[in-house]
Amino acid sequence: MDKELIDITELSLKLDLINKKTGKPANHILRFWEKEFKDIKPKILRGKRRYYDSDQVEKIKFIKYLLKDKGLTIKGAKMLLNNKKHIDVSDRNNIKNEYLKKNIKKKSNNILSKIKKLKSYG
Repeated sequence: MDKELIDITELSLKLDLINKKTGKPANHILRFWEKEFKDIKPKILRGKRRYYDSDQVEKIKFIKYLLKDKGLTIKGAKMLLNNKKHIDVSDRNNIKNEYLKKNIKKKSNNILSKIKKLKSYG
């Protein structure tokens, strides 16, 4: 296969979808989003296990951002993603730009912390 696949548990951990009581990955959230958002189409292999490629991971990250960070309802996120609601295109782009800026900032901070660790080793 061309793209690296990760399973549903790895994706839950990567997205920090963790059950606060048990500390286990909340895979049910991803399965629910899969039913709600037609853009999420995992590859189902070996014993009905779900696997996601990098494109699917990015779509799910954006959906998580809309639902968890921006506070949209599922219906609102669907409308935004499907562009069915009469939304000013610039608003949609602003949300995407804000999401991309947040990701770049997070990655930059991660790189900076690694550089600081390297510097501390002399």
